[in-house]
Amino acid sequence: MNMKSGRNVSIVVMSLTATLAACSSSQPASDTVIAGTGGFTSGGAPGNGTASVTGGALATGGAAAAATGGKTSSVSSSTGGSSSLGSSVPTGGNLSTGGSLPTGGGLSTGGASLTGGTRATGGAAAGGSSGVGGSSAVGGARATGGTPGTGGAALGTGGNTRGGAATGGAASGGSASGGGMSTGGAASGGASGFDPCPTTGACKVMPLGDSITDGTGFAGGYRVELFAKTIVDKKNITFVGSLSNGPATVSGVTFPKSHEGHFGWTIAQVDDLIPDPALGPAPHIVLLHLGTNDINTNVATGAPARLGSLIDQIVTRLPNSLIVVAKIIPEPSKASDITTYNNAIPNVVSTRANAGKHVIMVDQFTGFPTSELGDGVHPNQAGYTRMAGVWYTAIKPYLH
Repeated sequence: MNMKSGRNVSIVVMSLTATLAACSSSQPASDTVIAGTGGFTSGGAPGNGTASVTGGALATGGAAAAATGGKTSSVSSSTGGSSSLGSSVPTGGNLSTGGSLPTGGGLSTGGASLTGGTRATGGAAAGGSSGVGGSSAVGGARATGGTPGTGGAALGTGGNTRGGAATGGAASGGSASGGGMSTGGAASGGASGFDPCPTTGACKVMPLGDSITDGTGFAGGYRVELFAKTIVDKKNITFVGSLSNGPATVSGVTFPKSHEGHFGWTIAQVDDLIPDPALGPAPHIVLLHLGTNDINTNVATGAPARLGSLIDQIVTRLPNSLIVVAKIIPEPSKASDITTYNNAIPNVVSTRANAGKHVIMVDQFTGFPTSELGDGVHPNQAGYTRMAGVWYTAIKPYLH
């Protein structure tokens, strides 16, 4: 080493020593270790010390090495020229002892630490290994330390978890559509989102049954009040069927008089009309109240099975329509038979619904007072109004 170079080294050492002394009261030991990662106070020859420039010339680390080691001249420039990885510097004042610089790897490797992002604190935690620190490029800036590669994986996993949760929430999918139709879907006994009625034009509703559907005792039966309710709520429906009766208008609107209610008919007789000609109009919703005449003509045995067979035929012909099956209204003279029949209907309906058919049940029996039976069999106007309310509650979610 020539004298000129020697003077320069001495000046640098003195300057760095002064800097360390000025900062020693506030700089924690951990900072000294980190600074050591980038230092270049080995005292090596300038020609070999260029490698320390690659790792980042951290004056603080260098100062720590100079102040603690004091023997900067004892390190040959060929040994490592860079004390940036001399992590032992804080404990071994002698640079020749503190760190076996070749073990730490050349600064060309440590330079990857710069690529990996800021390692202000984390580098020290890794033991000053620039090779490990370089893995920060995968994990991102992990200022809190730990193994950068592991930290990076944690972030990656966390990112996926949050993304997954966001997707699941959109199940908004669950959605929101499915949730919105939860009541209607459950009622239909079929898939969520089921919508039998068209979005434009009238929903075709077929009242199907016997004289109670016909409206014996009050022209138009329950159909009058049911239609009035749709007018109030601005729902667009029409009644379809091969028979006709009722008032000319309801609430100032032309009343659709059509229906498929046959006076005195049993389940078997109505079954003969299915699928043709009764289902010719292809109704979107079928309101089925039937079985009273099976009981009144003493053919109640097997009535639930016949009802199930009738429903199956309707579903086969109208797979995208809603079939609403009623527990029939009371008849005091046949109370026991009516109860037995009605008790079997939930199973008839649920069997189809569980198979994915759009079949639901309404209860026209419970709460129906005998005072609303005009002749002991057929409802009076109040009874028909009550029936209309039960039907409307069931189908309203499907109307547009």
